[in-house]
Amino acid sequence: MLISRKVLVSFFSFLFILVGCQDNVSEDDPKEINDNKVDEHVLTDAMGNEVTIPANPDRVIASYLEDYLLALGITPIAQWAIHDGASIQDYLQKDLKDVPTIPYDLPFEVVTSFSPDLLIMSSADMVEGEKYEQYSKIAPTYVLDLENNSDWREKLLKIGEVFDKKEEAEQVLVTYDGKVKESKELLKESMGNPSVAAIWLVNNTFFIVSDKVSSGVVLYDDLGLEKPNVVEEISTTATDNWSEISLEKLAELDADHLFLVNSDKGNGAKMLEDPIWQDIPAVKKDQIYEYEADSAWLYSGPIANTQIIDDVMTSLIK
Repeated sequence: MLISRKVLVSFFSFLFILVGCQDNVSEDDPKEINDNKVDEHVLTDAMGNEVTIPANPDRVIASYLEDYLLALGITPIAQWAIHDGASIQDYLQKDLKDVPTIPYDLPFEVVTSFSPDLLIMSSADMVEGEKYEQYSKIAPTYVLDLENNSDWREKLLKIGEVFDKKEEAEQVLVTYDGKVKESKELLKESMGNPSVAAIWLVNNTFFIVSDKVSSGVVLYDDLGLEKPNVVEEISTTATDNWSEISLEKLAELDADHLFLVNSDKGNGAKMLEDPIWQDIPAVKKDQIYEYEADSAWLYSGPIANTQIIDDVMTSLIK
């Protein structure tokens, strides 16, 4: 863990005094040093609320932001879930397997039962109406963004500021960007600049990722892979991370490679038997790479994006 400059200065100042005055110090003199102590501080959140962040919060709830917390070495006391815990962020379970779930809509009584010392809300719609006031009575409540689809890098840096881990957040980005650079160069050297698209199949309905969020950011912005015309067209009017797309529209998809998140695997996935799907160029060429719903492809954050890059490299580089 990196130590703040303030703490380092205090630490070395103490050592200097200790060495210079060693002969005059009795056994009864206080000698406490707390290198990890972080004073409480006040931050203004996205809604303009002044929030007093407690010193060293260790009972944090940040629903759907667990990726960012874990990247900074912070384990929440509860993790996001839907359908009574049946659906969770599986790709994070190596670190969250012992963390209890909490409903995604954060019922007040359930939140209270965890006795949190800090609540972080991903967007303003989580505290609409009088919810902010009610949550604030449970614990200091910091709203990260006004809207959900904000830049993941900015989210990470904001969370780093909340926990006084700015340097750690910056180092996460440095490490990630190094991986991006290395992967991008290898892809270009190995196969030029192929066009790709990410497709999600769930309940016999296809969705395609937008170019500015989720795995779309990784594919097109980070790795610089070519964006098919269909992706560009749908992204201009997309309001969600994933937009529904018909089979007929998929037939126009001119991607060299397809990454398919198959949430219907084991349930028949009948859409994959349709002649229109079978006639898509990337499918015909067997240049389609399938992932199950528990993969990181449906999420965003430093850990998810890193795993997506690993998947891309494993699939495309033979």
